[in-house]
Amino acid sequence: MKSSETNILIIGIGNSGRSDDGLGWAFLEALESDIPSNYQLEYRYQLQIEDAELISRYDRIYFVDAHIEQFEKGFQLKKGVPKPTESYTTHQLDPETVLFLAESIYDARPESFVLGISGVNYDLEIGLSERAKINLESALKFFNEEILELTLKS
Repeated sequence: MKSSETNILIIGIGNSGRSDDGLGWAFLEALESDIPSNYQLEYRYQLQIEDAELISRYDRIYFVDAHIEQFEKGFQLKKGVPKPTESYTTHQLDPETVLFLAESIYDARPESFVLGISGVNYDLEIGLSERAKINLESALKFFNEEILELTLKS
């Protein structure tokens, strides 16, 4: 499937009012002006059951969120794997649960990835910490060079 035929969704998860928790949104903001037309961007404070229907309409999904874990490169990209959890009974879901719901309810199995970007400050304040900014730049460089450029060439 050519990249122009592949519907791709990037979901940025976070809250820019809690410092580094805004990394998912900052990632999307950095991509907004140069993203190819087959990419769609969605901002979320948290994932919810309704997002299973949303992702069921796409071929590939990237979930982008801040992470407390300090990754060696400042970020980590891993394959999203549908997994049932008990969290569907709450108001907040993890990507794996949303993928499980999309598969269970809509028989949808989009290729999916979770991009975690290391943050260090989650206090109530606007703006990313200096460490989070560096990690965001590393994640964006990787995404632009390894994901976007390769997608456009295929």
